[in-house]
Amino acid sequence: MSKSLKYSNSLVLAPMVRIGTLPSRLLALHYGADIVYSEELIDHKILTCRRIENEKLGTVDFVAPGGRVIFRTCSQVSLYIFSMIPSLKFRVLTQEKDRVVFQMGTSDPVRALQAAQLVERDVAGIDINMGCPKPFSIKGGMGAALLRNPDNVRNILTTLVKGLPHKPITCKIRLLPTEEETLSLVKVIESTGVAALGVHGRLQGQRPREPVTSAQAALIKKISATVSIPVIANGGSLDIKSYADVLPFKETTGCTSVMIARAAQWNMSVFSPNGLRPTKEVVREYLRFAIKYGNSIENIKFCLMTTLHKEQETEFGQRVKKAKSMFEICAACDIEEEFKTHVRSVAKISDQKTVLELEELYRSLTRYDPLEGAESDVEGEDEQPNKKQKTSDEVVMDVFFVSRDYKLPVSHVFNVKSYLCNPCWVLQSKYPKNLINNYCVRNKLSLPEYTTRKAPNGGFLSVLSLEKTKYTFTKPHVTRFFETLTKSNTLSVRSTKRKQNKLLHSLAPKH
Repeated sequence: MSKSLKYSNSLVLAPMVRIGTLPSRLLALHYGADIVYSEELIDHKILTCRRIENEKLGTVDFVAPGGRVIFRTCSQVSLYIFSMIPSLKFRVLTQEKDRVVFQMGTSDPVRALQAAQLVERDVAGIDINMGCPKPFSIKGGMGAALLRNPDNVRNILTTLVKGLPHKPITCKIRLLPTEEETLSLVKVIESTGVAALGVHGRLQGQRPREPVTSAQAALIKKISATVSIPVIANGGSLDIKSYADVLPFKETTGCTSVMIARAAQWNMSVFSPNGLRPTKEVVREYLRFAIKYGNSIENIKFCLMTTLHKEQETEFGQRVKKAKSMFEICAACDIEEEFKTHVRSVAKISDQKTVLELEELYRSLTRYDPLEGAESDVEGEDEQPNKKQKTSDEVVMDVFFVSRDYKLPVSHVFNVKSYLCNPCWVLQSKYPKNLINNYCVRNKLSLPEYTTRKAPNGGFLSVLSLEKTKYTFTKPHVTRFFETLTKSNTLSVRSTKRKQNKLLHSLAPKH
């Protein structure tokens, strides 16, 4: 069993969807957390991933077929962070992989072991989610569904404990409706040889806004007294506002270890014995970790807005909220120069790159090309970028649409209402879709049709059909921008052929 991971007397960052990514975990460790959990990842998903050692970022990445990084960890916090977070000079830095627990959603012991074996050398422990109340988990026999299936609980945990003898295995449960049912389940769990047990002090149907009652806290205390393994109490975020509130929760639940979720997502300095730090400071420190380790912009924005919480309507909150690019987010936090310096350093380029070019370089760090590492179908054939390629009956083009490159906002996408009310405005619009429609109007062609389908290697592809020719793109993830256009009330998708012809006739040049 790993000797570096101690489940007793520990402060733990709870597993949280979209929050438990690498920057948040590092920030929690920086402020004093002893153990950090990843967000729940489903066994099916992780088994589709490739393990890649990312030399540019110093990370180990688990990459889905479509190129998205599903799980990323790093060996340690480097000197780059020392220069940005002076307080780290006084901390003994340990490898994140010696503190991170990989939480998995599963309903099958064999599949769970296969997924755990894929990540075992890069994490400190494996945890099985047995408390998620979401419908997709319940329907798949995962999460809280396992609470009612002790035989499968026993099979999954026993298989993992025996299959990974040098890695601590744990699980996290919710309370069952009665004390007898709950204590019976935890005895089954203890008998499998797990290293610790996390207990969320709510029932399956309770929501986070509902406080853990005194009776539920008492039941956690009884669980802790019943089993010989460490019990990690969870569910006190409504009472835990700062580090000082942790001890009372420990005493109430009778546990030496506490797992913090919502209070941490609002302010990671809840783990600091020195008290809460100002939100703006926490946001900046988070961003520095995110920049260094190439976190996706979408996830960064989500985590920042969660941290801002009640401060979203402040002047600072509004600046972050309105930011649409990584540079704008950093500028809102007054660290844009750090962003530029880091991207130039990782990409090994000069100072001559524009902000947009730096943005594209940063985006390239957040994910992989879907075809990266794959062998070419034709030996010796190199991919030619920016060229048209013919695939079956579709012309494939390497194009990129970024809405911020255009003056008009996405909300002004060409649609039936704007077309009918102000056709002159449409003719002035510079969006690609509008240009295509205007081209068809001028040349008296049928308006294009748009369809969106799931790409075989992940993401979505939008297909444009024009004059019996179909056009699509080489990068599925890029078409998310374009997909927002096709979801508008466009003539080609929502309108009848008669309405199209009527509109074309009304807009045709008058002679």
